[in-house]
Amino acid sequence: MKMIEVVAGVICRKNAQGTTEFLATQRGYGDYKGGWEFPGGKTEPGETPQQALARELKEELAIDVTVGEFITTVEHDYPGRHITMHCYFCEIVGGEPTLLEHEAARWLKVSELRSVEWLPADIAVVDALEKQI
Repeated sequence: MKMIEVVAGVICRKNAQGTTEFLATQRGYGDYKGGWEFPGGKTEPGETPQQALARELKEELAIDVTVGEFITTVEHDYPGRHITMHCYFCEIVGGEPTLLEHEAARWLKVSELRSVEWLPADIAVVDALEKQI
């Protein structure tokens, strides 16, 4: 089975009411097209997870982020591959999210996290968020 190291960013913001919201993106390609995920991607050789995440979010959403606190690492088997996904809180410090690879995006409050159909590995991230917040 192919082993893949990936990173995912839980991008946070405060809305006008002061409530924390998280950015969910809808996958625009591949086997799981249409599923919702926390954006990110593959780690390149020589990159730290934080460097990979900043690069991937720039490539996918045209934003600059500060990568913050580690949330969790998810191990998940998809058909033909095993992913190890390292997840971090992120804050946008430059740009507005622009969908370059995704079909849609939504800002979700904690109470709304279960309102979208998450990809299987991302469900574990939602579980971790609900325990931490």
